Amino acid sequence: MRIAIVSGNSEGPTELNAFDNALYEAEIGDVNLIKVSSMLEANTKVEKLPKLKAGSMVNCVLSSLTSKNKGEELVACIAVAIGEELGCAVETNGINQNAEDVKSEAIEMVKYMMNKRGVEIKELVVEEAHHTVDEIGSAIAAVIYLRDDIIEE
Repeated sequence: MRIAIVSGNSEGPTELNAFDNALYEAEIGDVNLIKVSSMLEANTKVEKLPKLKAGSMVNCVLSSLTSKNKGEELVACIAVAIGEELGCAVETNGINQNAEDVKSEAIEMVKYMMNKRGVEIKELVVEEAHHTVDEIGSAIAAVIYLRDDIIEE
């Protein structure tokens, strides 16, 4: 299994547009995202996000926050743990929370999931997006499940 981990943040004239702009900044704005739960195959490989075919149906684990409250601090976070037997991905977010606390929460959750399954972590990756709302803002972080049929050649 191959995955990419991305993040983005942006403003927009509406909540939907702010969210779409954050997806676009993360280079996943032209595909259809299908939220899945958090399991990964054994020895999953983390890669740089390739160019995806527009309109593709793309599985993902997604953390997102959108707000129209000026001055709010948004944090969207993903943590991925990979082991020899399997891997786990978690998403969390926070409004007006310390970014390091949100990141620590994600790390603790993914470590717990791996420990519960008796799997040693070989690789741990954390990605986060921060955004201070000006008018209407959004922050996203995502694990993108890569398949050959969704990658533009």
